[in-house]
Amino acid sequence: MSVVPQPAGVTAPRPGPRLGPEGHDPQETARVPVTGRLRRLLVWYGLASLGVYLSLGAVNSVLLPLQVEALDPAQKAANLGLVSAVGAVGGMLAQPIAGLLSDRTRTRWGRRAPWILTGALGAAASMVVLGGTSGLAGIAAVYLLVMVSLNLYFCPKSAVMPDRVPRGVRGLFSAAGGLGVLVGITGGMGLGAVLSGTPGVGYGVLAVLVVLAGGGFVLFNPDHDNRDEPREPVQWSAFVRTFWVSPRAHPDFAFGFLGRLLTMTGFYVTTTFQVYLLQDYVGLGDDAVDVLPLISVVSLLATLTSTLIGGPLSDRMGRRKPVAVVAGLLIALGLVAPWAMPTIPGVLVFAVLAGLGFGSYLAVDQALLSEVLPTTEDNGRYLGVLNIAVTLPQALAPAIAGLIVSTLGYAALFPIAMVVATAGALAVLPIRSVR
Repeated sequence: MSVVPQPAGVTAPRPGPRLGPEGHDPQETARVPVTGRLRRLLVWYGLASLGVYLSLGAVNSVLLPLQVEALDPAQKAANLGLVSAVGAVGGMLAQPIAGLLSDRTRTRWGRRAPWILTGALGAAASMVVLGGTSGLAGIAAVYLLVMVSLNLYFCPKSAVMPDRVPRGVRGLFSAAGGLGVLVGITGGMGLGAVLSGTPGVGYGVLAVLVVLAGGGFVLFNPDHDNRDEPREPVQWSAFVRTFWVSPRAHPDFAFGFLGRLLTMTGFYVTTTFQVYLLQDYVGLGDDAVDVLPLISVVSLLATLTSTLIGGPLSDRMGRRKPVAVVAGLLIALGLVAPWAMPTIPGVLVFAVLAGLGFGSYLAVDQALLSEVLPTTEDNGRYLGVLNIAVTLPQALAPAIAGLIVSTLGYAALFPIAMVVATAGALAVLPIRSVR
């Protein structure tokens, strides 16, 4: 195997552990200067997340709800829930399978790059088709392809952190990835609102952006040739086992999964239903789309602030859990405002508080969970399971919200989401391997 030059600022690796292609030990706990290739990886790590979440923010929050509403306004909530549930199943299955297969992939470009590129290209093609699809069954089928492709991209990309990033700067990388998520979700909402009058153009723009993000990540951060590394054969039983990680054998992993699942569900139950909340709960009707850019800007400013502070702060403190707990509680607190005050100011207060909480959470969440993985050789598989806790809430949130609204009304969304987000914040406290 050829020797890859070591990036400036990274100390010589210790013998023994598996080394990343940058020449450092991914388990290194000391902070290192983020320069050279490591700095470039940091920038593209955030941009790669941005490409995925711009698509998810625009599609899930604006373009898809409006597309479904146009089919049958009276059944929009139920229909959106059905389409979202189909996508959720696809995303749930794709994440750990993509991780398992990428762990065992051996190419001249490494094990993650082929999957990132395949997912980006598949997502782009599917979104272009989705923009021209009519009929509920057709929309559900193509949306399923979008979600599967985005998860084929995102899971191997997430595995890059434990593969190639020293522990001492994972908070910084988590903040960069979280920043991509946050700017993507809020920016995607704004972009979707701007392009809502021409949905075909909107889907086309998103297709280009996701290819640029995935292709740029692979092109500018080449992995090492791993064709001479041993590879464990993939057996059919492995596909079944890949969805299961024993909570008894790996309790920290289980608590990390539960915390992420509940916190994300508490956040997305209201935000992915935002168009309908503004239309029917706040009472804006057709003017709801015009308010979305304002909400997006306010949320973006809040999330940018907390993301830029949260990740580096957790690195300096050497502690991840306090930041995650406070972040989840902030999300829960923010939900009080629109519940008590169903007005635009109430929604803006939620955008600020929940934005601060969500930004802080994502800034430290990936770093925290990268440190509870049971092994280092199956990073992709384990992160695939953990990422179900991100994609499943985001995709199922409209279905959950639709059920709550149809049975209890819009106002019931907020207290239920508050309880779920609070439970998610407290779920990380029992983790013992991370402070």
